[in-house]
Amino acid sequence: MLSRFFFSYQIILDHVIELLNKSDEVDHDQIKGCLYILLGNDSIFLPTKHSWILLEKLWPSIASTKHARKLSTQNLINCIMEKIYKRFNTGAIIENTNEISRQAAVNLWCSLDKHELELYNRIHEERIEENICSYNNLMEKLTSLFYNNVLTCRQQIITMTFISFLFQKQVPIPLSCIRIVVDFLIHENIDIRKIAEQCISALCRIQKPPIIYLEKPLHDILYHMNKPCPGDECCCPGDHDDNLWITLNDYQPPKTQIEWEQTCFLDKCFHGYYKWPKVIKYPMNKRERYTKETMPEHVAIVYKRFMDKNFITKLIEYMIIEDEGDEITSNINRFRMFKGLFRNFGLDLMYHFMEQLNILIHEKTKEKQQGSNRVAAEIVAGIIRGSKYWTLDMLEELWQKLIPFLNEVCANLSPETLSYWGSCFKFGMEDLDPRRMHRLIEFIRTLINDQTTVNTFLETSRWFLILKLTNFEWRVPAIWCAINEHAKEMLDHSYKAVREHIANVLSVSLSFDIKLPNGQSTRHPDANRFIDTIRERLHQAIEIYEKKPLANISGQKIEIDQEARKALNFIETVIQFHTRIFMWCLQPMKSAIVRIFPYLCDLESIVSSENLTISRMYVAMTYLHTPFLESLIEQLEQVCTSSKWHARRVAMEFLQHMIFCNLFNARSYKKQICELVFKCLFDEQFEVRTVASVTLSGFYQCGFIQVNEEDFKYFSQMSKINYFIKKNGKKIITTENIIKRHGGVLGLCAIVLSSPYDIPNYVPDALMLLCEHSHDPDLIQKSIKKALSEFRRTHHDSWHEHREKFTEDQLVILADVLISPNYYA
Repeated sequence: MLSRFFFSYQIILDHVIELLNKSDEVDHDQIKGCLYILLGNDSIFLPTKHSWILLEKLWPSIASTKHARKLSTQNLINCIMEKIYKRFNTGAIIENTNEISRQAAVNLWCSLDKHELELYNRIHEERIEENICSYNNLMEKLTSLFYNNVLTCRQQIITMTFISFLFQKQVPIPLSCIRIVVDFLIHENIDIRKIAEQCISALCRIQKPPIIYLEKPLHDILYHMNKPCPGDECCCPGDHDDNLWITLNDYQPPKTQIEWEQTCFLDKCFHGYYKWPKVIKYPMNKRERYTKETMPEHVAIVYKRFMDKNFITKLIEYMIIEDEGDEITSNINRFRMFKGLFRNFGLDLMYHFMEQLNILIHEKTKEKQQGSNRVAAEIVAGIIRGSKYWTLDMLEELWQKLIPFLNEVCANLSPETLSYWGSCFKFGMEDLDPRRMHRLIEFIRTLINDQTTVNTFLETSRWFLILKLTNFEWRVPAIWCAINEHAKEMLDHSYKAVREHIANVLSVSLSFDIKLPNGQSTRHPDANRFIDTIRERLHQAIEIYEKKPLANISGQKIEIDQEARKALNFIETVIQFHTRIFMWCLQPMKSAIVRIFPYLCDLESIVSSENLTISRMYVAMTYLHTPFLESLIEQLEQVCTSSKWHARRVAMEFLQHMIFCNLFNARSYKKQICELVFKCLFDEQFEVRTVASVTLSGFYQCGFIQVNEEDFKYFSQMSKINYFIKKNGKKIITTENIIKRHGGVLGLCAIVLSSPYDIPNYVPDALMLLCEHSHDPDLIQKSIKKALSEFRRTHHDSWHEHREKFTEDQLVILADVLISPNYYA
């Protein structure tokens, strides 16, 4: 009924509220019935109706009802609150429509006469007054619950949740509500404190002074900076002359406040990368500030509370206590709260907090160190983001205090606190023009220049913090070039953890070298040039490692050859870098990646590891355009002639994955690939032949290569080659012939295993040929047994159908082989 008749809820609402508000005993079932009505269903849910009169009556009753003592009623209230949290959107208090909307309504319907317009305006004004009155009454009622009622902890949380939902800009928030929210920042209950933090964050957004926006044609902005103007040609994404000015490369920090205010800062990274709009709208780098004389009372309440040192001390103590639980990530709501506070109140607040920050990072109690650093990181992130529109003098004073502080922090990082300070830099620099943050960017860049190595962890921490510069994407090319130059000289660093971080940073520095249609990347490190450089060094490292043993054992002493150790370190770092570049880069496939590929195959005999396999598989799984595919097949042909059988084996494994991931665009190279697989099928090394057989079977199965009569005859012929020769009247086994015979058998195995779910015409004949080799050398017998075992497993469930494809004689021979003692040997 409630969902079918829109205002039918008004009939029962007062009775429901009366039952919830009763102070004496009420039937438990009646309360449950009321709560079920409020819970509603998917089509009707009263607690989120867009009616301020309804909310004024209902929400205080839900928050303060004394009849939710039983578990069932408590669960119902929890369900109602959860549903409110998901569904509630703050309704408009002042409902205004502009002239364009009114004119559109007239055009759709008909024009209104003067009497109708006056009636509409009167009803509209009355409704706005009712909404404002209901909103203020609702906020006052919720606030008064804390003073006039004895609320349980759970009821306090519900009331604070309702208050947090009602923060908005249209109507001033009652002062009593603001006082409650600020005071509850130091409430004993952690959940109430967290809601209070969200409320203060929202309150600071509401109270922030207005931003002055400017609109200028791009021509005027560039003319003022003596920069060339772009033409009207088509979109050219990437680096071009007219977007150099928004990067850090071309930035000269202003020296006066007027220059600072006139600078056009664009905080979003998409500006200028593709094409410029005709008119650019951007915020002026200036904002009105509250002073003690001009500060409104609703702002002064927050200001005075946070200027109280005792309040700040107690607030921070509670924040540290929160960290003693299982929560290990930075609190985004707390960061937003501090950001709003420092944005609104500037240096006045910073003077108080700098003293607390120094206390926090020098905390001696081990149990509190992690929480202290976490809170300090959240405050610093808030200061950095909140200083966005500060004056030049304010910023100079801020960074004079903050840089020494951050130096001390970075010199005393620990595994428990590193993630907090990483989040601090991430939040602090997010969605900001890098030119605003040039001081912090330079500070982070110089971290890796510190040559003092206290311990491995501190060194890895510096490289970890460097990664936070990815916030600025393509707009700090000079910084990435400098980092790249520094990092590539440390690829053979003695500590593995440091090398892994360096490989990660290097891959990030090359991730912006991308090419889009009509576009180019000219300012960032060149990926092809860099990879070619390390390819030459990798070749030298492989030669050194193969010539010199890593460890020399003389008696009881083990001496490590330092040159070989450095070569191995370099090799491991290159593998890590090659893997990470596919994780970070939008266009990881470069021509230099193809050129370095043979070395990744050669390394299999030196550092066979999962990382090396993954590194090669990333190349195989990439969609390869024709130039890359041609070059890669040529490199595979070269690898398959290598003297290292490990390299030949992994080349076959790689080929299989590459074709599966590029099945359609590789069809034109079918002949080359087929010849390559056939060549490896008769390789001198057993492991290479085995992998080639698996690869060939996969190609047959996916239809990349079709089984034909010619291949079948060829394998049949090779499998029958006599591996005995007579020498001095004696029969001896020739290795060359047994390899050919084994290759033919493996080819037949590939044909059999290429059809795991059916029996094509050529499979019975291939099986009969394999059965003829039951007395061959162990090498061949093992391959046949493995193939027959796999055939039996895949065809077992449907054997009653598949056996129809065999003659009676073939079934007898097959059964004899499958159950013979040799099969189980």
